[in-house]
Amino acid sequence: MFDLGMTKFVALLQFLLALGGCSLGGTTYSNRIAEGGHDVLASRARVQDGVARFDCRASDSGWCHYTLYPDACGDGKDCALAPIQRFAVARGDSRQIAGLSGFRLCVGPDDTALGPDCQPDAAASTR
Repeated sequence: MFDLGMTKFVALLQFLLALGGCSLGGTTYSNRIAEGGHDVLASRARVQDGVARFDCRASDSGWCHYTLYPDACGDGKDCALAPIQRFAVARGDSRQIAGLSGFRLCVGPDDTALGPDCQPDAAASTR
């Protein structure tokens, strides 16, 4: 058959199920940083049927900076695993990525490296 990695296979399967009208549900992540009633950052991400959509709704810097870690880095654990991806989305814009599942999402208003606990990564600042 086809030589696809497991992630690509799952994404393809979910896509085919979606074409047939079947949906496996989804996950929504909402992040907001506010100061004095003003949104410094507001972001929403939705993962459904193998496609992740990242919406940067508000950001004082003009950008939402995303860092995605493997699910194994969840619950504030000290995680030695590298981020899956880092990218930025302009305020008012969105980005879709197919084949993403099982990740921990951190988002901030600037390009400061964020660790798996979504706090500034001390190890990155000493490099």
